[in-house]
Amino acid sequence: MNTPHEKYDAVIFDLDGVITDTARYHYLAWMRLASTQGVHFDEEFNEQLKGIDRMGSLERILMAATRQYSLAEKLALAEEKNAQYVALIANMTPDDLLPGAVRALDSCRAAGMKVGLASVSKNAFTVLDKLGIADKFDYVVDAAKLARGKPDPEIFLNAASVLDVAPSRCLGVEDAVAGVASIKAAGMTAVGIGDPAVLAQADFVIPALTRFDLNDY
Repeated sequence: MNTPHEKYDAVIFDLDGVITDTARYHYLAWMRLASTQGVHFDEEFNEQLKGIDRMGSLERILMAATRQYSLAEKLALAEEKNAQYVALIANMTPDDLLPGAVRALDSCRAAGMKVGLASVSKNAFTVLDKLGIADKFDYVVDAAKLARGKPDPEIFLNAASVLDVAPSRCLGVEDAVAGVASIKAAGMTAVGIGDPAVLAQADFVIPALTRFDLNDY
């Protein structure tokens, strides 16, 4: 029988950059779209989009364009980018899981905790199926039904609500500044994946899920 964790009843993970690295696919899709609009797009620009949802990312790119866009044009461009991204992720397999991801998910379950996914990606369900880990989550937030993206806490609060766990009893795992801000605004404990200097708002920072250990938090 699993023994409940002393501090937490649920762990809520981000997807991109935490469990798998689809960032390169987003980068390629955004770069292609930006080039069609005459906007210079490089890795530095791409970093500004980390953790931001599709329309929010598009708005940032179009701010660098030389003209204004109607809502219909923006929606069409967002769909164009998504179609390119979907084509790129079509060949994902379990080999695309980041090191330590499965072990981290399984360790949460072994500790008696619920496991959630809070990704702003509207393709999260597809990616999970490609990775073969959809069954490891008790709940996956449907980003298409959210009113606000990260850093707003809505996505993590939604996960906690459906999992029926108080936010204070949730541990959130993120690799983006906006994501960590979302976790903290939700009243949860934040584990950052990456550079401590960048993820300064996180309560704990580890370089990757290979270092994920519930006993450390």
